[in-house]
Amino acid sequence: MSRKVTKAIFPVAGLGTRFLPATKSIPKEIMTLVDRPLIQYAIDEARAAGIKEFIFVTSRGKGALEDYFDHAHELEASLREKGKKDLLDTLRATNMESGAIAYIRQHKALGLGHAVWCARRLLADEPFAVILTDDVILGEPPCLQQMIEAHEETGGSMVATMEVAADKASSYGVLDVAEDMGAIVRARGMVEKPAPGTAPSNLAVIGRYILAPTVMQNLNKLRAGSGGEIQLTDAIADEITEGRDVFGLRFRGQRFDCGSKIGFLQATVAFGLERDELKGEFSDYLSNLMSVRRAAE
Repeated sequence: MSRKVTKAIFPVAGLGTRFLPATKSIPKEIMTLVDRPLIQYAIDEARAAGIKEFIFVTSRGKGALEDYFDHAHELEASLREKGKKDLLDTLRATNMESGAIAYIRQHKALGLGHAVWCARRLLADEPFAVILTDDVILGEPPCLQQMIEAHEETGGSMVATMEVAADKASSYGVLDVAEDMGAIVRARGMVEKPAPGTAPSNLAVIGRYILAPTVMQNLNKLRAGSGGEIQLTDAIADEITEGRDVFGLRFRGQRFDCGSKIGFLQATVAFGLERDELKGEFSDYLSNLMSVRRAAE
């Protein structure tokens, strides 16, 4: 049986240039999806999966992200005095206990593999999770929980996968499948952003990982890969080359690429329609909007 996964790395050092000018003054990770920032969705998913220690790999200008998880004592006191218990409970859900969260600086933008490697001193000889906050997943149970449950049976390393169209495969890391067992596949190899028409399968890797400690050892080699960056995909592929297991999980749920504007808009609609207090009025608005547009065509 695999060792329990209790630590997760959140690489949040990116500049978020696709969302300028908004990200000129605020980290992309605290842009709000309905009424919660992207980072809150990632934290909630990690908590549901049993993660106890949260490691943020940040960069200059991310102070607002750190402040978000601090206790807002004056605001809490104001809500308590006014008897606004529901809002107080909502606020408290964003707090992180002392010692549960750590911040590491990535001083140079050398790729995802390098960002994960920056957290090496906060990990012992143990498996760990990596969560990319750009990938927001609507699923039940949450994606990382599905992965941890599967990983308890398989061991090794595991990545979340989804099927993509052939013309989209070059935007992802792609699995070369050795054995397809349904929800779980065993990987023969991994290719980062394959050239068009050369992808070994249509199973793309998305932003959830459970990694064996040996992956961090592979990252110690710090060699540049695709795009001149240190690729996490290459370190995972080394596991296969060295005879260790890597699995992909076809997770149950819908993934939104909130690192893109269209993905962020799609996620806003989907999550808005999931909220009981919003879905009725919001659904009516969307229906009316589309009716007006069709009538104008």
